[in-house]
Amino acid sequence: MNLNTPDKDEINNLLRFYQNGHYVEAEKLALSIKERFPKHQFSWKVLGAIYKKTGRINESLILMKKSVELEPKDSESHNNLGITLQALGKFQEAEISYKKTIILKPDDAETHCRLGNVLMIQGKLQEAEISYKKAIDLKPTLIEAHGNLGNTLKEQGKLKEAEVSYKKAIELKPDLAEAFNNLGVILKELGRLEEAEVSYKKAIELKPNLAEAFNNLGVILKGLGRLEEAEVSYKKAIELKPDDAQAHYNFGNILKDTNKFQEAVVCYKQSIDLNPKDHEVYNNLGITLKELSEFQEAKVYYKKAIELKPDYAEAYSNLGVILKELGRSEEAEVYYKKAIELKPDYAEAYCNLGKTYKEQGKLKEAEVRYKKALEINPDDAEANRYLANIKKFLLKDEHYLKMRELYLNKNTSNEDLCHINFGLAKACEDLQDFKQAYIHYNEGNDLRKKLLNYHISQDLELFKKIISNHKHISENSIEGFDLENSKTPIFIVGMPRSGTTLTEQIISSHSKVTGAGELNFVAQFGRNLAVGLSEISNTALLDFRELYLKEIQNIAKGNLMVTDKMPQNFRYIGLIATAFPEAKIIHVKRNPSAVCWANYKQYFVSKDIGYCYSLEDVISYHKLYENLMDFWKSSFNKKIYNLDYESLVENQENETRNLISYLGLEWDEKCLSPQDNKRNIETASSIQVRQKVYRGSSQKWKKYEQFLNGAFDELLSL
Repeated sequence: MNLNTPDKDEINNLLRFYQNGHYVEAEKLALSIKERFPKHQFSWKVLGAIYKKTGRINESLILMKKSVELEPKDSESHNNLGITLQALGKFQEAEISYKKTIILKPDDAETHCRLGNVLMIQGKLQEAEISYKKAIDLKPTLIEAHGNLGNTLKEQGKLKEAEVSYKKAIELKPDLAEAFNNLGVILKELGRLEEAEVSYKKAIELKPNLAEAFNNLGVILKGLGRLEEAEVSYKKAIELKPDDAQAHYNFGNILKDTNKFQEAVVCYKQSIDLNPKDHEVYNNLGITLKELSEFQEAKVYYKKAIELKPDYAEAYSNLGVILKELGRSEEAEVYYKKAIELKPDYAEAYCNLGKTYKEQGKLKEAEVRYKKALEINPDDAEANRYLANIKKFLLKDEHYLKMRELYLNKNTSNEDLCHINFGLAKACEDLQDFKQAYIHYNEGNDLRKKLLNYHISQDLELFKKIISNHKHISENSIEGFDLENSKTPIFIVGMPRSGTTLTEQIISSHSKVTGAGELNFVAQFGRNLAVGLSEISNTALLDFRELYLKEIQNIAKGNLMVTDKMPQNFRYIGLIATAFPEAKIIHVKRNPSAVCWANYKQYFVSKDIGYCYSLEDVISYHKLYENLMDFWKSSFNKKIYNLDYESLVENQENETRNLISYLGLEWDEKCLSPQDNKRNIETASSIQVRQKVYRGSSQKWKKYEQFLNGAFDELLSL
């Protein structure tokens, strides 16, 4: 017997215990051998392997290092040390160990593969690629090497080569779900969406609990326009893996795209809870909150996105949009310019800047920015529409021909086709081709209505709720309370395109009045009260009042009177009159045919007025409006000032003086020159109201009368 080494029976027993998984017995024997023969490397190596197997990874590391120290030329010990270091996340040290293993045993394919793994983790992709290829040369059937080579090639953008690697892995192991999933990723990046769908579905068939495959399939289905199927796929991914931040984010995107904004907000916030560092989630949450008119909250999330990614051009541009909505146009302009500075080819930012200049009345500057957006992306349908709206077409110029090209292109999406139809309608109207203009207005409106999924029953139900719920509001007068009266709101209401912008332009020309434009605050803070979704009480009305006044305080610019010319606020006159007994309410009424046609021919950015995109709907809505106004007049006739648009343009000075007198203001001569008012105007009438007040605009619809088949006949009697 050799006194420096254990006998062969002990070694064989140790090996047998370990190989059969009898780790307790193996550990006892290994410890015994190590104590008696401290320089016997084999016991250190086996004990290290036992500790690794039983989860005592840090103790294992000490033993593995001792094993290498005792026998520096034992390739297996270096390999085991590398595996342990890799498990502990010590990738650089693992790399060294694997390389020493390879020096001692150059033909060890598995170690070349493991070396590739730690190199890939460290981002050393080219070196990893070499290691994987060496492993495959040594052992062509090594499935892991083929699969991970595919991953490395994908990360390097070598998509075609990655596809070959994944397919080889599948050939070697046809039930390898992960390889089908990875192949789907490559096919998606190559634009082969249908093939990617097949690959993801195969992965799911092989492994029904593979959450990642369901998530990836959702992405493909969304790209194929099959949103309902995508929604189902994302739900399944979340069900399988509730802590997958990306799946919650993707699901939020689907909900946002299908106008399920409240649900989308929940998904995005869940994604943020799981991964607070993803700047894109904050940005998309901001977009969704904007759609819900939650502008202040949206601003917070855009700023967080920028904090996480200071060069995030999209978030700067989106923040600009919010600031514009909050009446801070000058700040918005700064953010648009910052977005362009960060991303000089950012067409949308140029377009947003163009809209800001248009609202400021700087039409030449706006035209330059729209043209720049189209120079970057000639197919930008929205920019084409914006440019068409601010220019006068004298002939079928290059811009017209480009819109016509997009119109005829079968690959143009319905959303883009909608923009193009409205742009072409404006161009044809300028060119006096009213028949073709009418065709484009019809097509554009049909598309917009479908995209918004609007039905007139939505507004029928809304108006019904407002009327039936008003009795509860009227029972909670707050006139006896100590009311804060720092600002007096002037609500200018009526149908859109009825002359509310001109009216605000006249009033805000007065030195004592600030024109705030179309504010969403009444709907944002009071809609639920108006329709009975929130409990009505004196306290609730006071809270609504306080929230509204706090918002207009920020945009009053020192004046005591502030106009809010959101036309749709006519729906909430009962709530407004109750919560703001001191408020001035101006109802602008215009020729019904002129109003309905002006609504029909206008593309509104707001998704809250879907009735505009059908002649039948807009006429029905006008009747709802008339009936509701009659209802309000029965209760608040003395509080509502009725301004007739046609009378205003026919007898400008007399009507203007009466209007200013109603507001309790001293006469200001500037009110007779609203075209000189330099404030920002964000509405569809921003160009017209910068011109002198003129007559005859209410007759423009008659140019299309021959095409309307008597649609407005019943309105003419109103």
